[in-house]
Amino acid sequence: MRSPQADCSQCFGLCCVALPFARSADFPVDKGAGEPCRNLLADHSCGIHDRLAQEGWRGCVTFDCFGAGQQVSQVTFGGVSWREAPDTAPSMYAVLPVMRQLHEMLAHLQDALALEPSPPTRADVSDALAEVEAASAGTADQVLAVDLVALRSRVGGLLREVSAGERERRRRRDGIPVPARRLRAGADLVGADLRGRDLRTADLRGALLIAADLRGADLRWADLLGADLRDADLRGARLDGALFLTRPQLAAART
Repeated sequence: MRSPQADCSQCFGLCCVALPFARSADFPVDKGAGEPCRNLLADHSCGIHDRLAQEGWRGCVTFDCFGAGQQVSQVTFGGVSWREAPDTAPSMYAVLPVMRQLHEMLAHLQDALALEPSPPTRADVSDALAEVEAASAGTADQVLAVDLVALRSRVGGLLREVSAGERERRRRRDGIPVPARRLRAGADLVGADLRGRDLRTADLRGALLIAADLRGADLRWADLLGADLRDADLRGARLDGALFLTRPQLAAART
């Protein structure tokens, strides 16, 4: 089973070339898609990797390709870089964002299996995992032909099912009360004062928690899939066991 962990040493600096960004709080300059970042070195490494945050490149600090970069570099394009074969560059740049979505799904599906859902659900998750792995192993044209909308819908439904089962199991086992109604999927909790709150098993999938004060909150077994944690204060919060929490989410928060 492929590990959705980024290994920049096996990538051609694709996120530093393929992806566009605009001057903002996350980036100090504008960059177009397909334009190499000014910090990208000839060996595909970053010239300021050890001081990205200090120099205003926060978007790079919070970005994670989930291993898509090395998959595109070493598997899809066989280890031949965009510098060595410039004609492949447009295709390589187009494949990367699709591959990233596939690898993010891989990460979540692997997390779902680790929660040991019921046998029927486990079989469905395993089938979806095999489908996503097969899609990500295809040629460039095959990857670009993947119906991401349909696949994400299927995977999202399975993750929702696993999450609901796990959270209900935790409530019954540990006597955890059902969280307040305002703590729901997609809730607008921008800047909310949630200090010290018992948020165990809350469904915060897709919730807007930008700049929320979560110091000392208990988020164990809360579903944080897609929750926006930019500038959320997580100091002292309990996050062990939080469901579908990713590295980019944590990097965007205050910890």
